[in-house]
Amino acid sequence: MAGGAAAWPRLATTLARSLAARHRPLPCPDLLTSSSPRGFANMGDSVQKSGSADTTRVLFCGPYWPASTIYTKEYLQNHPFIQVDEVGLEEVPDVIQNYHLCVVKNRRVDSDVIAKANQMKIIMQYGVGIEGIDVNAATKHKIKVARIPGSTTGNAISCAEMAIYLTLGVLRKQKMMDTAVKCKDLGIPVGDTIFGKSVLILGFGAIGVEVAKRLRPFGVKILATKRNWSSDTLPCDIDELVDKKGGPEDMYELAGEADIVITCLLLTKETVGIVDHKFLSAMKKGSYLVNIARGGLLDYDAVFNHLKSGHLGGLGIDVAWTEPYDPEDPILKFPNVIITPHIAGVTEYSYRTMAKVVGDVALKLHSGEPITEVEFVN
Repeated sequence: MAGGAAAWPRLATTLARSLAARHRPLPCPDLLTSSSPRGFANMGDSVQKSGSADTTRVLFCGPYWPASTIYTKEYLQNHPFIQVDEVGLEEVPDVIQNYHLCVVKNRRVDSDVIAKANQMKIIMQYGVGIEGIDVNAATKHKIKVARIPGSTTGNAISCAEMAIYLTLGVLRKQKMMDTAVKCKDLGIPVGDTIFGKSVLILGFGAIGVEVAKRLRPFGVKILATKRNWSSDTLPCDIDELVDKKGGPEDMYELAGEADIVITCLLLTKETVGIVDHKFLSAMKKGSYLVNIARGGLLDYDAVFNHLKSGHLGGLGIDVAWTEPYDPEDPILKFPNVIITPHIAGVTEYSYRTMAKVVGDVALKLHSGEPITEVEFVN
């Protein structure tokens, strides 16, 4: 990506500063049901026309994922009428009334916060999931809520690559390999291959499709669940990617056939804790679980108990139940568990592309042009 190499010294410095200034995030939020997605081509009055100042102000909530703020500022550096700020999680309610566009990271934007955002036009996620935004409250206050489509920014591709990385990691016993290196052992542990396995992709959306594309060359049988398999919801010929399809009602049956389960579901009220005792018990003894979506999809106690009993052969996760992770969490003590720090979508490719989307939304909001780069949900 253009400017990538030159950006790294600045990024490293800003990352260090950001880490030093971190605020502890709120616990996992309650979830709300959003309106059905629909397009929204024109924001109507621009920020200038609505009587605000000549500067359009963009708020990034919280210090985590600092590259999102850094890259957006770089993209907008030649547009002084757009101001981009990053504010600590605890300070957001005190300043949100000063901003026109809010970019959510891991700050819960609830009805109380939204009620204070009297200049806000758009609240959006730097990515796909919008479960941290009270869509109903935003709608009540005439604020649009948007997500960045993962299929157009490289986010889905980046997440799919991480799914393959974690799958290989748990199969080849990455944590045990690290121990073997430290102990100067050779030829251990004995790992396993993806080849010949049956893999269930739980949630066949944009990320699930990209996961399937990357799994196919490994010589696997691909199973998948999706709420709606109609052709207009699919980006390609699925019959070449999926060997067996099912709906949410079929997930237990498919779990019983799978050697590996990869969760790619969006987090909603209906999917919270969906990978529970019943689901894990339906999986084969010794099978593997990989989660690159949201930590809340997995029932913590059920996962812990199935790891402890040995029914679950391994766990690879990029997301967890509380973030940042507790390094002393008992689940992380199992030798067959590997974890990455919520970076599945954090690549130079995806983050530069998403920064451009946020920047273009801010520019069009300022000028009053139609906004088509994001998907509005209300």
